[in-house]
This record gives sequence, structure tokens and C-alpha cells, in this order.
Amino acid sequence: MQTQQLDVHEQPSDDVALADAAISRLRQLSMKLAMAQLDIVVFDAMQPLEDDWRALERDNLQSLHQSYDWCAAWVSAFQRPLAILKATHAGQTAFILPVEIVKSRGLRTAKFIAADHSNINTGLFAESFAEAGRTIAPHEFAGQLRHALKGRADLLLLQNIPLEWRGRESPLAGLPMVQNQNHAYQLPFLPAFEDTLKQLNAKNRRKKFRVQSKRLEAAGGFEYVIPETSAEQHGMLDIFFRLKSARFASLGLPDVFADRETQTFLHGLIDKQDDTRQYSGLQMHMLRLKGEHEGKIAAISGISRKGDHIICQFGAIDEELVPDTSPGEFLYWQTISGLHGKGVALFDFGLGDQTYKRSWAPVETAHYDVVLPVSPFGVVAGAAHRLVTRGKAHIKVRPKLYKFAQGIRARIG
Repeated sequence: MQTQQLDVHEQPSDDVALADAAISRLRQLSMKLAMAQLDIVVFDAMQPLEDDWRALERDNLQSLHQSYDWCAAWVSAFQRPLAILKATHAGQTAFILPVEIVKSRGLRTAKFIAADHSNINTGLFAESFAEAGRTIAPHEFAGQLRHALKGRADLLLLQNIPLEWRGRESPLAGLPMVQNQNHAYQLPFLPAFEDTLKQLNAKNRRKKFRVQSKRLEAAGGFEYVIPETSAEQHGMLDIFFRLKSARFASLGLPDVFADRETQTFLHGLIDKQDDTRQYSGLQMHMLRLKGEHEGKIAAISGISRKGDHIICQFGAIDEELVPDTSPGEFLYWQTISGLHGKGVALFDFGLGDQTYKRSWAPVETAHYDVVLPVSPFGVVAGAAHRLVTRGKAHIKVRPKLYKFAQGIRARIG
């Protein structure tokens, strides 16, 4: 009689697999139960939520663009109707989605506050809820969001969300989505600037920096400046508006910074500073020339900070000054090297594929848009958004087609 032997290697593995499957089912069941007990309330003002809001944003992985101060500056400038979604579970705040209602051609779209000028959006989630990630029952979640916004919006459109951000999956990932046509580009900081450069083509970058430095010195010299006073910061922002307007005009493109509300919003961010929590709504950095161009600004950029995350919001150069030095890239060198040793872990170049971003950023992050219809009109609008977004993505990965599209856009104005 032949004895059947137990495979001591396979049996424990099977037990572990069964245990993991059971734990997974329990987690899913627990989250479905939690979703059933989730209470979502809509607020039309920010102030009643301030304490809970600021408590949630202390989490380092929540985006700067959902911070209370960032949103308050936008709301003050634009005065759009708000429909802020706050969810509670077991008496504790589970999440806040800072949403405003944007009306266009009869369509009411619920979007993140300041979405037009946000480089990354995460929402504000309690850590326990955020860590649940994709175990959240998506159908139930979507249904609750629809119910909360019924009568207020036709479409929930939450744009520029990474499915995973710095190791954490987005709790929004299970909702209906389309990949955004734009990606974002990041440079992780290592302990020393030289270590950070090793992630790039360090030899070529150092060589380029030396060439730029020699050319700037030959033109009379330069100084890297972060204005200390609020008045100087506001003055630098006005110079940025002038330089960027000239750049858009030369390309035949509309100036996205020209309207009074946007300028008021950005000026408002300059005064949102808190060193105790490493928060800066907007800080202007500049490359100022000496010699024959004494006092003139060759390059300028706007930098935001929340915790260890730096975001470059925008930049501009004076194209008539020292163009052979690539002053914009030279300014990035100064800024990035100067931030080392100051608690920064990630420098974010934001959305949009540009050659200089790829040269500085070894990390590319795909972003997605939540497209959740609330009304029949929203079903049509959501389908249109998906179609347009996929069309843009198709064009952007084809350089010749993209150049052709840009030419048409410039002619249209």
C-alpha cells in the first residue's frame, strides 16, 4: 500500500492564501458596512469646516491644492457657489471634498475649488479612510456622492488625481475615471544636492551650469533672490504677469493669467505663509541681472510648499535678456540646490510635458479625472469630457500632430 506524503512546502502556502482571501473578504465587507454608515453633508461655506479641514490637511500626503488657505484665497477671488462634501463615520470626519459649482451653457459642474490652477489633487481624507484605498465599494461610494449632489450639480468632475501618491492609493480610484491628457513631473530630493543630481545626467547638467554661469558673468553677473517683504513679493508677481502676457501674445495663445480674479487669487496666496507648519501658498523666486542689465529680471518663478512637497506653479523669462544662458533653467538650479537641507523630499514641476521638466524630473506621474454624472445632462457632458480628453491624449503623444494642433489653436487665438 502506497503512502501519500504531504507536500510540506505547498500546504502552508495554501493556508496562507486562504487566510489572505478571508482577510480580503472581511475587509471588503467591513468597508461596505462602513459605506452604508457614511453620512455625507453638503456645505455652501468653508468657515464651518475650518477646524476639521485643517486637521485633515496636516497629513503630509494631502495636496496643497486642497488646503484651507489655498481654497480660501480662490473662493475670496471668484465667489462661485460651493458644494463642499463632508463625510462622517462613527462620529469622526472621514473626508472633505472641497468642491465648487462651475456653470457653463446650462451645465452645472462640481469641480475641485481652484481646479483650473491645480497641479495635483487628492481630496482630504482621514488617514484610516485613505489607507482603505480600493477596498472602498465603488458603486456604493458613487451612489452616495450622486445623492449628495442631486439638484446642485449635473456632473462631478474631479480632475488631476494620481491613482497612487507617494505610496498611498487614492480612495477615489474606484470611481468612474478617464486618464487626463497631462502628466506631472517630479524630482525626488536625496540628502545632498550632488546625490539628487545623480538621478539625472549629472555630468551634462553640471557642464551646462558652468557654461550658463560663465555667460551670465560675462554679461555683468547675476543674483538669485527670494524677496523678503510681502510688498516685494507682490511686485515680483506683477512682473511675472507682464512677462507671461508677452510670451502668450508671441505664441498667439490666450493669457490664462490675465483676468482680474486669477490675479487676485495669486496675490492672495502670497500672504498665506506659515513657517511653523512649512506652508507657503506662493513665494516668488527670481534671477536678477547686474552690469549693463542692472536690476532687470531675467527669469522668475512661483513656488508653493506644503510639508516636504514643493510645487513649481509657474515660471517666465524675459526673452530679450541673455537668451543664450537659458535663464529659466538656471533659476531652477539655484532654487533646487538652495532647498536642500530644508526638509524637502519632493520637487514637483507640475502638469504639462515640457523638455526642461523631463531633463530635471526622473519621475512621471499619470493623472486621472473622476467623471461621475449626477443628472441626465451630466451623462452627456461626462461622455463629451471623456471623448475630448482621450482625443487630447492621442494628439499629445504624437509630436507632429500636436504641433499642428498648436498651430490651429494659435490661429484661432
